[in-house]
Amino acid sequence: MGVRPVSRLPKAHLHLHFTGSMRHATLLELADRDGIRLPTSLTEDWPPRLSTTDQKGWFRFQRLYDVARTVLRTEDDVRRLILEAALDDAADGSVWTEVQVDPSGYGARFGGITAFTDLVIDAVREASELSGIGVGLVVAANRTRHPLDARTLARLAAQYAGRGVLGFGLSNDERRGDTTAFGPAFAIAERAGLALMPHGGELLGPAHVTQCLDHLHPDRLGHGVRASEDEAVLGRLAEQGVALEVCPTSNVSLGVYATLEEVPIRTLTAAGIDVALGADDPLLFGSRLAGQYAVLRAAQDFTDVELAELARMSVRRSYAPAAIVDAAMAGIDDWLATPPNGH
Repeated sequence: MGVRPVSRLPKAHLHLHFTGSMRHATLLELADRDGIRLPTSLTEDWPPRLSTTDQKGWFRFQRLYDVARTVLRTEDDVRRLILEAALDDAADGSVWTEVQVDPSGYGARFGGITAFTDLVIDAVREASELSGIGVGLVVAANRTRHPLDARTLARLAAQYAGRGVLGFGLSNDERRGDTTAFGPAFAIAERAGLALMPHGGELLGPAHVTQCLDHLHPDRLGHGVRASEDEAVLGRLAEQGVALEVCPTSNVSLGVYATLEEVPIRTLTAAGIDVALGADDPLLFGSRLAGQYAVLRAAQDFTDVELAELARMSVRRSYAPAAIVDAAMAGIDDWLATPPNGH
């Protein structure tokens, strides 16, 4: 039986972290250049075995991310990371990619958070031209830091609204920090007209999704899969038109679900919620964008019609320009109209 290659299905990538988008080979090369000793879980045991079912597990995951961040030493390193991420997404069929970054994690090395944001915006523009796909930038706060830091980043993002930054997010371990305390930061971003896309409902259950809805007013929610455990929360997401950025391989790698079969994509879409598949951190999870579509085909018997609908949702819920959206929608129809290749 033939299948259509998922890498040729036009799609948008809406959940991709900056350092986590790095190619593994690039990590090794940059670390070797500067004599940075990487843990074995990032070298011979890659991709690492992860579980964040407890705080210690998340700490180990975060430590690997922080180690990877240290290899970015020069402006050229930043440009290379963004370009390679865009090229990899283009090869996977993405027509539009939104990269999420916390400038406070890099500002000390690159002349401050404003200078670093300028650099990334320029790198995004350059990568878009060279890769042939659209790339947008989301500034994200870290929920393990003080909420006042999030307000600083929200004001930074607001300064760049319409000039390279399209949204504001909130990431890291959702079991830490008080979600309600980040409401003022999101209000700053909301007043600036930025899209709001915090993480929530992955490591914590549906009650945390409700908290995000009440206090952060998301347009999209990073992950949100645990909403599937409560019909009322599913109904509210659908009613408010909040899309979910779901990352199947990440969910399983982090122990949110034991198997790919359990990731509740159909439950979410059946409730009337738009779902956009994302790779989260390919560097740590070992799977990029097309892989998210491929695993649903393999583990949950998703048909090409279902995969095409997920691609449509991702494009529809992106912040891509209308011309990219229209071309992608036509391309999805063309993909379905093309007979599958036999084997």
